[in-house]
Amino acid sequence: MAELEHSHHPEDIQRRLAEGRQPSYLRDAILGGIDGCVTTFAVVASVAGAGLPGVVAFSLGLASLIADGFSMGVSNYQGVKSDRDAVAQARATENRHIRQVPDGEREEIRQIFARKGFEGDVLEEIVETISSDESLWVDTMLREEHGLELEGVDPIRAALWTFGAFVLVGAIPLLPFMLPALGVDIAFAVSSTLTAITFFGIGFVKGLIVGEGRLRAGVETLLMGGGAALIAYFVGGVFEPMMTEMGLAISG
Repeated sequence: MAELEHSHHPEDIQRRLAEGRQPSYLRDAILGGIDGCVTTFAVVASVAGAGLPGVVAFSLGLASLIADGFSMGVSNYQGVKSDRDAVAQARATENRHIRQVPDGEREEIRQIFARKGFEGDVLEEIVETISSDESLWVDTMLREEHGLELEGVDPIRAALWTFGAFVLVGAIPLLPFMLPALGVDIAFAVSSTLTAITFFGIGFVKGLIVGEGRLRAGVETLLMGGGAALIAYFVGGVFEPMMTEMGLAISG
């Protein structure tokens, strides 16, 4: 309680506001980690179900890990960049509108804050204060009218976080297949266990970082990631005959 009260002293509040909100790449890392784990586990499940050698599972899984991880990183980069481009385009539009129809833009500010419960002289003072600073005026319109997030993440960093987590976490289901002495069946059992632990761990860490229930977040991620992994396993079973033929061709 004392720590909470201390963090709400005027000086602490002023410092936090001056620092601004720091972008979080937690979403990108979690997305990449779960998808990477599911992707490689799908390959492992397909190969193990077809009874192919562990080296095949490792080789195909590694190739899929790098290719899909790069693809996902690029896709995330494009998505984040598109969001930033949308903000830039909306900013240019609002700048133009403020110069061309300032009275109309002031009326928009007036109605936005009237909907928040302000009225009378207080409302007019808010309108005058915001419209006297074009930068503040535009930022307010972007947030309030367009609902845009101005402090977005960096596209390159988001892509790197996604790719890094995809490869790092996605490599875990492949680890048992690096030990040929285990045999395919045992390696697959160990891989399944590691995959489940990884999903729970991702959720646990997420809960730790965002301050929510760690066990609940772990179980939730385990259920969601495990469900995706099970789907991947059963879909892999559909292609088992194809993988069997590939195995025969390799052994022949």
